[in-house]
Amino acid sequence: MASLVTSFKDGALIALDNLADRAAGLVSPSLRLGVTGLSRAGKTVFISSLVHNLLNGGRLPLFEPVRSGRVSKVRLEPQPDDAVPRFQYEDHIAALVRDRVWPDSTRAISQLRITLDYESASGWNRMFSAGRLSIDIVDYPGEWLLDLPLLALDFRQFSETTVKRARIGARAALSREWLALASASGAETAADEGTARRLAESFTAYLKACKEDDHSLSTLPPGRFLMPGDLEGSPALTFSPLPNLPEGRSPKGSLWAMMERRYEAYKTHVVSPFFREHFARLDRQIVLVDALQAINRGPEALRDLEQALADVLACFRPGTNSWLSAFLTRRIDRVLIAATKADHLHHESHDRLERIATRLVGRAASRIGMSGAGLEVMALASVRATREATVNHDGHALPVIVGTPIAGERINGDVFDGDRKTAIFPGDLPEDPEVLFQKFGGSPVAARSMPELNFVRFRPPHLEETRGGLKLSVPHIRLDRAMQFLLGDRLA
Repeated sequence: MASLVTSFKDGALIALDNLADRAAGLVSPSLRLGVTGLSRAGKTVFISSLVHNLLNGGRLPLFEPVRSGRVSKVRLEPQPDDAVPRFQYEDHIAALVRDRVWPDSTRAISQLRITLDYESASGWNRMFSAGRLSIDIVDYPGEWLLDLPLLALDFRQFSETTVKRARIGARAALSREWLALASASGAETAADEGTARRLAESFTAYLKACKEDDHSLSTLPPGRFLMPGDLEGSPALTFSPLPNLPEGRSPKGSLWAMMERRYEAYKTHVVSPFFREHFARLDRQIVLVDALQAINRGPEALRDLEQALADVLACFRPGTNSWLSAFLTRRIDRVLIAATKADHLHHESHDRLERIATRLVGRAASRIGMSGAGLEVMALASVRATREATVNHDGHALPVIVGTPIAGERINGDVFDGDRKTAIFPGDLPEDPEVLFQKFGGSPVAARSMPELNFVRFRPPHLEETRGGLKLSVPHIRLDRAMQFLLGDRLA
């Protein structure tokens, strides 16, 4: 992790930021909760549901401070970082509750502060003052985390790693056009803006093709190429890895030198500030994982997700905070890995989904556990879009889920219009997660050992109104358990 702090200046700035945060926390206690995950893992939905359930008295039986009645007031407050966009909670919850559509995915960093007044569980603490905790929720794309390892790679290493990965499996066909263009351009030819732009566009097209639903690949740095924001078209995003770089240094004025310079600028002006100003200031972290999407696409997508999660979790600095480290270096002392969309399965398969998620993060989880930080893996649904039922099939009771598939979803050739409900048997996840990671190569015997799975996307649920015209709180699965792990001890 130390290699990610690119200079003494970065380290000093991180220490100053943490010192300022902790000093403010002495007057108004706060906790910075990072929420991340790769695209469509459900970051926006998780934050919206968490806040909505706290503000509207949702059913949170496993969140002890609420269950015991010790939380007296919950409110949104202005965020402490004025330069960071606000998480637009009101817009997102309106999309979920009023329009019954999933809100737009996270494309940039944002922040929201929610403050809880509570009564301490300790009679001794209650004698001195009422408790108050501000939770600063920091939402950022997981793809940005995949950029942090680039800080330890020079341009040659970045090119070799990216090109090697592009020539394996499904990526080989998707990268063919970009690699052909990059090889034909010639690393030592004179720098040319038109060539640089064509290479960057072709490289970006390759990354986007990898991310499409047909492949659902996850390890796709640099992250801003897929989510450029206000950097779109800038020189910092107009570069590409180059194959077959010769030994030695890049010739002055060459295409190689131009690409190398822009890659280093990307690290200096894009990646390093994100690490210093946001990531290094987190206290706790939840990583949301859409394992079902990868399972739908097969072993290659699952193994690629495993690699992406290993890269993401390797960026964390887990551990317990001493008095001094809490003020200067700050460690993430609790990490939650959450396999999302548990409502797409019958509850009988939830423990199997948790085992798959545990398998996906196994290597990184052991490192986090050894650091002394708390780690938990669970299956959850931030918003429960289905209900469970049982149907009679050939004389046997079959557990199914009932919901409204999103318009355009297909089940056995039947295309849904977004209004019609249906009952679906999603299949049973295997007891042994390794079955899903195996590459069968077309073997009919091996193929029979694969479970038949049927995952489709559902619309958010219809929420009934109370007599006062207020919508009921958003239903969920284990959101309260996640809140207890991430926040419960700070509200004790």
